[in-house]
Formats: sequence, C-alpha cells, structure tokens
Amino acid sequence: MNKGVIFNVLGGLLRFLGAIMVVPLLVALYYGDPLSPFLVPVIITGTTGILLSHFYRSTDEWNVREGFAIVAFGWLAAAFFGSIPFMLDGISPINSFFESMSGFTTTGATVLVDIEDHSKSILFWRSMTQWLGGMGIIMLFIAILPKLGVAGRQLFRAEAPGPTEDKIKPRIRETAKILWMVYVFISLIEVIVLVIVGLSLYDAVTHTFTTMACGGFSPYSEGIAVFGSPLIEGIITFFMFIAGANFALHYRTLYTNRCSLVKDDEFRFYVFILVFATSILAFDLWKYMGETAPNAFRYSVFQVVSITTTTGFASVDFNLWADSAKMVLLVVMFIGGCAGSTSGGIKVVRILLLLKYAKRALFKSIHPRAVKPIKFNQRTVPEDVMQSIVSFVVIYFMIFALSTIILSLMGIDLITSITASIATLGNIGPGFGLVGPMASFDVMPLAAKLLLISNMWIGRLEVFTVIVLLTPEFWKR
Repeated sequence: MNKGVIFNVLGGLLRFLGAIMVVPLLVALYYGDPLSPFLVPVIITGTTGILLSHFYRSTDEWNVREGFAIVAFGWLAAAFFGSIPFMLDGISPINSFFESMSGFTTTGATVLVDIEDHSKSILFWRSMTQWLGGMGIIMLFIAILPKLGVAGRQLFRAEAPGPTEDKIKPRIRETAKILWMVYVFISLIEVIVLVIVGLSLYDAVTHTFTTMACGGFSPYSEGIAVFGSPLIEGIITFFMFIAGANFALHYRTLYTNRCSLVKDDEFRFYVFILVFATSILAFDLWKYMGETAPNAFRYSVFQVVSITTTTGFASVDFNLWADSAKMVLLVVMFIGGCAGSTSGGIKVVRILLLLKYAKRALFKSIHPRAVKPIKFNQRTVPEDVMQSIVSFVVIYFMIFALSTIILSLMGIDLITSITASIATLGNIGPGFGLVGPMASFDVMPLAAKLLLISNMWIGRLEVFTVIVLLTPEFWKR
C-alpha cells in the first residue's frame, strides 16, 4: 500500500473541495448571511489539501488497492470537511457529520428538525453536497484533474455505480467529463423549467440539485408537499425518472443513437417496475384508503418514482398510509435505479440478472446437462460478473440484517429499525415509524447515528469498496 499516493491524491481532492466551497460563500454574501460558516472551511479545507499534496509526493504506479483506499477515504474526507459549515452554524459535530454524509452520499436522511430556521446559504450548501455526490465527487475530480491519467481508471471502477464499467470513451477522463456534462446539461434544463412554472431561482436550483442527484433534501420541512402543486410534482417526477436511468445511455440517446434507452434491457425493466408498483399503489389508495382516482395516481406515481430512484422526496406523509400501501414502498426500497444513474440501492440490472439466474437454475434442474448462458442486451454475461452480483446481494442483505438487529438492540422499534437500515444503506432517506418523511433522524441515539452514517458510506460506494478495507489481505504488502 503506497500511502504517499493516497495522501497526495486526497490532498488534491481537498483543495478541489475547498475551491467548491466558495460557491455557497458567494450565496451567503448575496443573502447577507454570516460568512464565517464558509470562509473558515474554505481556508481549513484548502490548507489541509495543500499540506497533504506538499508533504506526500509520489510518482509511483497505482494499483487496485490504492484506488479503493482513495475512493473510500476520499468520501469520508469530503463528508468530514463538508460538515464544518454545519458545525459553525451551531449543529453538533455528530449531527453535522450525519447531515454531510447524507448529503454527499445523496441519502437525504436529515437530523435537522426545523429546517427553515437555518440560513439560505447553509441550506444551499446542504443541497449542493447532494448534487456533487450524485454523479460522484471523485468522478468530477477525475474529469477536471488531467494528471491522473490511467490511474483514474482505478478510481472510476471503485466509485462508478453498477456491476460493470460503462465507458463512453476509451479514456476514463473523457468518460467522466462527458457524464458530468450530461448531468449539468439536464440539471440546467430542470432549473429553467421550474423557474418557468413559478419557483424562485433559489428554490429551482436547490430542488434541481437534489432531484438530479436522487438525493431528496429540500430547504423546507414539508419537502415538495410545501408547494401543493401537481404541476411541480409532475416535473420533479419526470426528472427523478431521468436521474434514475443510466447517464451513459442518456448521452448515447442525445448524440449517437436515439433508441439507446428503449433498446436497453435494464431501462425497459426499470420502466416496468415503476408502472407495476404505481398501479398497485394507486389501486390501494383508491380502493382501500378513499382517495379519488386522480389523487391516487398523483400520490402513487410520485412516491413510487421517488422511493425507487432513492430520491426520497415526499409529496404526502406516506407514514400515515395503510400497511398494504407502505409495503409497496418497502419493496421498491430494495431495488434502486439503473446502473450508471445517480440512484442508490441494489440497482435494477442486478435484480434483472438475478431473476435470469434463478430462471436458469430452474431450467437446469430439469436439463442438468444443458448449456444456457445468461443474456443481457443480447450479449452473454460472464460467470464472474454473475458471481460478483450474487456476492454483492448476499453481503448487502447481511449488512442490512445486522444493522436492523443492532438498532433493535438499542431499543428502537422494529419498523423504524428495518426502514432506517434500508433507507440509509440504499441511500433513500426517509423510512417509516420514527424516521418517516415528515420526521427527523435526530430522534435516533448517538450510536445509531454512527451506525447509519456507516450504512450511507457503504451503500454509496457499492459495498465492496468499503468492505474490502476490512479484510486483512487488503493491508498486506
């Protein structure tokens, strides 16, 4: 393990993060908010980055271990230094770290009780952390820093969401740059549309940040429900749906092949899941909860898209719904969006390939000598990829189960324990019980918050990037 390489790159990342913090500083200046919550972090973060880069210089080649370590510790460092503005705003250190980690990992779980009591600049930074984390702060770092070169591939593999690496260009830096350009382009469109329909520029930008990142933070305690507008909900639903799809496919659809999305097996299955779950939930709300047909559809489509894409916005307090309706949302909490999207969760492609794997197992029980490869987008899926997917899902559910048990042992009720675990591990945000959409994670004890912070970190980095750090082999020379 070459520690010099790791600290050198982390230094560059912190210098980059310190420069980004100038943006909310300018927002604070515009709104007349106190400047110290951002001026101090800019100095601390930038200086730390400069010192690390100065004292740890290395030109050695990277390997996979350095890539995993840089990404894992890079996200921890971003969350830690990103929490300083919250601390200077009067929030406790653990709550600040929780809020920052929830932001950068695009989880959307919050410990803030009265959100509107905080300054506009702090809430802007809170939303901006999600936008940075959505496409990946490491990937943005790769796109901007030319000296990483081939070494950036190790970072890309460790951070990119999904079971396979989806390159657009041969060079990883070019791929990262294109993905970020598409991300920025669609974000600008959403801001413009939201301003046109009546939102202030501030509200449009902050909600675009968290919609495109599938994050779910809002500068209002009631979230999207505060607007009470079906039109705004419809617009945000559309952009959540877009953000939950593969951004590499968005690029190809825009620039190379107009049919890239509709020809993709994962995208078609993603649409099927959303339509199927929305239909069941709408019927439940209409038949058993007395909602009118238009309202049943309005609430169900918004919440299904929001929870499936792990955005976590709420247009209504679904914690008050009947158990049958909440069960639909609980199931889609485990799915997530597409690989290569800004969503969390297991990912649609893994669910689809596991179903194909199960189907093949049933077929081979009848025809044990048959050779039946698993196909995805008309190509055979290698067995090592399938083994990786099975391993991922097994470890994912083990972490979920262990987290639920630990929370239960702390005296937290089972519903809250289950949904808090999956809501943080899947980077969803709200759950049920004490952590419902209109509630706050501030009710959780200190130890539970630390556990859930770990869940967010592990879930955002697709489990393996963090868990591999716990293996003795990783640290051996």
